[in-house]
Amino acid sequence: MFTLPYAARSLAFLLALGVGAGCQRPIQTGATPAKGTAAFWLTNPDKSVLFQPQTALRWNLAAPAAGTPVIEIDEKQTFQTMDGFGYCLTGGSAEPLHAMSPEARRAILRELFATDGNNIGVSYLRLSIGASDLDARVFSYDDLPAGQTDPTLARFSLAPDQQHLLPVLKEILAINPSLKLLGSPWSPPTWMKTNGDSKGGSLKPEFYDAYARYFVKYIQGMQAEGVRIDAITVQNEPLHPGNNPSLLMLPEQQAEFVKRHLGPAFRQEKIDTKIIVYDHNADRPDYPLSILQDPEARQYVDGSAFHLYAGPVEALSQVHDAHPDKHVYFTEQWVGSKSKFEDNFPWHIRTLMIGATRNWARTVLEWNLAADPQQNPHTPGGCTECRGALTLDGNTVRREDAYYIIAHASKFVRPGSVRIASTASETLPNVAFKTPTGQRVVLVQNNTPASRAFSLRHQGKTLTTTLNPGAAGTYVW
Repeated sequence: MFTLPYAARSLAFLLALGVGAGCQRPIQTGATPAKGTAAFWLTNPDKSVLFQPQTALRWNLAAPAAGTPVIEIDEKQTFQTMDGFGYCLTGGSAEPLHAMSPEARRAILRELFATDGNNIGVSYLRLSIGASDLDARVFSYDDLPAGQTDPTLARFSLAPDQQHLLPVLKEILAINPSLKLLGSPWSPPTWMKTNGDSKGGSLKPEFYDAYARYFVKYIQGMQAEGVRIDAITVQNEPLHPGNNPSLLMLPEQQAEFVKRHLGPAFRQEKIDTKIIVYDHNADRPDYPLSILQDPEARQYVDGSAFHLYAGPVEALSQVHDAHPDKHVYFTEQWVGSKSKFEDNFPWHIRTLMIGATRNWARTVLEWNLAADPQQNPHTPGGCTECRGALTLDGNTVRREDAYYIIAHASKFVRPGSVRIASTASETLPNVAFKTPTGQRVVLVQNNTPASRAFSLRHQGKTLTTTLNPGAAGTYVW
């Protein structure tokens, strides 16, 4: 996680098993709007409404009033297929979840991952391969005393994940077995590194083969636990060696590792887990492009992953347009504990949920599913201000900014949905999808300082609605 002082603080409202004073939760509602209407789910940045269904809107044949902006929905133009929306399930997220009572944990996990009723249907999670900076301690799956090495990986073990992560993850998968999982390493074992330390350093070339087999053992070990890893990224934030843990991996090193070691190891072991490169900021599209331009490396690569602590989100399209056969993923954005919902919610909706998907991202993931009220746990030197989508204090649950940001898409834009064309607008940024069941979903944000009326038009019919400044609406029909 790379820290930057913009984005998110928390919302706060509510307890795990019931509604507390002033709290709002998604309420039970039918999945299918009545014929001739569109469902409308709203969040206002002042928290007066938090992902609540509004009165259904009726389609009509009348033209919008003169001067009303119109967002045209054209499902004849199609773009990428969506894999899902969700969070990063760090070890630090799993620990407070695992500490809850079984009943309280079951309730909040159902609310997050179930797809029925008043649940938000999270469909994608990112895991750390070994520790991230949001674990209580630094670890790998093959830690040794200083001076020792284990090139055969004889002492490889997933035991650190068996304490908190795997029990919670298995409960989640029992709720949603089709959930997709992405694994990302923050650091190899320290004995593989040039500096022998969890922070910084690079992977020693003599251990490239061993590290490729480390990925193989991770995927096979998780499979033995009943957990399928759909994809991995080669390295979290490979140009940010200042985190703990972390690794510096330059593009030429990543290309070499993929084409000579990781790709061949996956092929030899018949592993179909996708290999995704880069997994860092949008200011360096040259990094993934250099790997995708290498014919030996690109044969093993499914696509590229991005964060947005630097650079423009449009860089995702730059990489897609250069290699349209390779996929694009958005895999992390933090929510800072000292920032405000009124700033965070509009920015994340506009820039990520709408901006990243309009720039070909198949996923949008917010950083960190859960933390305690002091933003713990984290490693020494890890992120101290990373607010989870949930703040957990025993069995008490407070739903935070990222909960509502993701809910606006995850509940409705199910995996397999296809992005369809909609009118681009700076004042009313929006994105549209067609789901596998044939529903249309449009997410719109009012990026102006005044309330804004506008119309959606689809197949000759229109509906007109209004959003407050900064507000977001999801429209479903």
